[in-house]
Amino acid sequence: MAIETTAAGGALIKLFGIPVLAGAAATSLGFMFMWPKNKKEAFTRFFVSTLSSIMFGPALVVAVRSWWPTLFDNAKDVAVLYDSDPALGFLFIAAPLMVAAGLPAWWVLGATVRWLDKRRDKDIGELARDAAAVVKDVRGGL
Repeated sequence: MAIETTAAGGALIKLFGIPVLAGAAATSLGFMFMWPKNKKEAFTRFFVSTLSSIMFGPALVVAVRSWWPTLFDNAKDVAVLYDSDPALGFLFIAAPLMVAAGLPAWWVLGATVRWLDKRRDKDIGELARDAAAVVKDVRGGL
């Protein structure tokens, strides 16, 4: 039994479904490396990773496609070799790129939450001094 969709429904799935799935995949990869401490942090990081994947994923796909267009053409050829729609070949490359676009948000947000958690009792001035000291240490190490 085939699933029938309308043109508008199919377009919405293509427009929003792939980025959301890519964001979810990025989040699941993030769970493997930096586990959240509570449900609130997990939800926030999941939301931010998905949003990052939706916002930056297409831009990354466009950048890679302009830099290496034959990669996408070859992926379409592979899809045709397997008797699939050539658009599926495009997704072979685009989906991992969109997942990769969501991963930095997961890690940066997790690191920021942990950094702020260590400085829970400090005011904004003390946080700014701590941040300046971290930047100074990083610059000194380079």
